[in-house]
Amino acid sequence: MVKSAEGRMGRVFVLRLEDGDRVPDCIEEFAKENGINGALCALVGGIGGGTIVVGPEQPDASPIVPILNTFKSVHEAAAVGTIFADEENIPRLHMHAAFGRDGHTRTGCVRTGVDVWKLVEVVILEILDAGMIRRLDKTTGFQMLSKEG
Repeated sequence: MVKSAEGRMGRVFVLRLEDGDRVPDCIEEFAKENGINGALCALVGGIGGGTIVVGPEQPDASPIVPILNTFKSVHEAAAVGTIFADEENIPRLHMHAAFGRDGHTRTGCVRTGVDVWKLVEVVILEILDAGMIRRLDKTTGFQMLSKEG
């Protein structure tokens, strides 16, 4: 069954992240400072290194153990994600990105952190009145979108 909510568009933000800024930290901090509790987020630019989650070690294991992939060289990046507040009303970014270098691509979730190389552009489209939060699911350990209340 699809779990859904209807919202409406709010503010639009355009950010320029600079050399050494860390994603997701700087985007979550910006969202907190600006009272963004729901949004669609797109990113494009250069990433100088970091660690991404590239899947679970075993799909049926409990608890789920992530596979981490670390890279140190500069990669081009394109990403999309969502920002929703958690149960403590703290905005949390869930973003997946494709990182390319010299004809090779790796894709994964940025939750463990990647560092900007020179510049990254981010567009945040605020979603108002959707009534969704990230709630911890004890079975998976993931913060899943859920209806407030």
